[in-house]
Amino acid sequence: MTQLPFTISLDLALSGKGAPARADYEAALAALAPHLAWLKEAHENKTLELLGVPARTDDLDAARPVAAKLLENSSDIAVLGIGGSSLGGQALKAALERHDRKGPRVTFHDNPDPYSWAETLARFDLKTARFVAISKSGGTAETILQALTAADAIDKAGGAQWLKDHFVVISEPGDSPLRKFAAAIGCPALDHPRDVGGRYSVLTMCGVLPALLMEIDVAALRAGAAETIAHVLSGTSPQEILPAQGAALHFALAKAGRLNETVLMGYADRFQVFNAWWRQLWAESLGKDGKGSTPIGALGPVDQHSQLQLFRDGPGNALFTLLTTTMKGHGPVAPRAQAEALGLDYLAGKPMGDLIAAESRATAETLNRNGRPVRVIDLPLIDARGIGALMMHFMLETILMGKLMGVDPFDQPGVEEGKVLARQYLGGG
Repeated sequence: MTQLPFTISLDLALSGKGAPARADYEAALAALAPHLAWLKEAHENKTLELLGVPARTDDLDAARPVAAKLLENSSDIAVLGIGGSSLGGQALKAALERHDRKGPRVTFHDNPDPYSWAETLARFDLKTARFVAISKSGGTAETILQALTAADAIDKAGGAQWLKDHFVVISEPGDSPLRKFAAAIGCPALDHPRDVGGRYSVLTMCGVLPALLMEIDVAALRAGAAETIAHVLSGTSPQEILPAQGAALHFALAKAGRLNETVLMGYADRFQVFNAWWRQLWAESLGKDGKGSTPIGALGPVDQHSQLQLFRDGPGNALFTLLTTTMKGHGPVAPRAQAEALGLDYLAGKPMGDLIAAESRATAETLNRNGRPVRVIDLPLIDARGIGALMMHFMLETILMGKLMGVDPFDQPGVEEGKVLARQYLGGG
């Protein structure tokens, strides 16, 4: 099978008093066989567009000159979007953007707080600020309002004739408000795939254009995702397919009434926004028909000092996934003499990464000892290939979990109802 850039250990999840019944886990794996066959058929027949995104190059060819134009004479590039139109790009920025990168600042503005947005527009040099507005439907009210007010600010600053150079929009083809805005000012419009939902869109233009602007290797990002797809398609049984193992583990715990929450705890700052991306993916895909589990993002070691008490000794109806990377031997070293003088012999001469590595191991073991199922996902190198592979893993794991639960992992009726009501209230309803 395909060798992936990450490994997953279920040893602590399937052992000890917190483990699900082995029979339930094996039954869930067996139940996934037809759904894995469906994935293979969908890939062959190109009926699940998500699976074909990593192999695309035509959209990259269209995006590269647009990105190059945005970067010219620019001080700031503001990415406007909400939910899946923003979180994927934010996760890529946190995980992969080089801190020594030259060029304009790329920032994300997903929550349309009127005070912070007004402060942002006032802070920008509107002559050199650029805006990327992303909405799958092209009708997302929050994003359109941000774009309209940004254009108005540029207009009032005397830049109306250059608006087309300040904006790029990403949406489905069609006659949506965002497409009409693009046509009215003459700015570029890139296509969002019709059949890839926002929370699954990080490998499409939603994530790829911001990644290009941040000089992230988008070819490697997609190559990593393709490796995960290849791993799934080449598997001969659910038992050897990693997303199937994860879905089966979750489902076995749910069957036993022990999956109220699922916790993703990343042991690196670069994983912090990844948690938020994953949280939407899981919540919006699976929280339906009175079913689902609440996704909780955590950051190690900081949440050892804020949430671990609850995780260890609370109700206990959760699965814990620790996301680790290479830490041991890295970082500033504690001066031996000073540490020993303070009675900290265990820290003397130790790199900071040794402490983080020890703490992630200790957290996994203490949770397991107290009846909490724990799996460990290790991504030794946080690079574009690895992040792409890991994101595709979680997307496929989520889809397979939805299939086991009997819910549609691709719709979001609750979100749509809220949008309708908001429009009614704005209209005086």
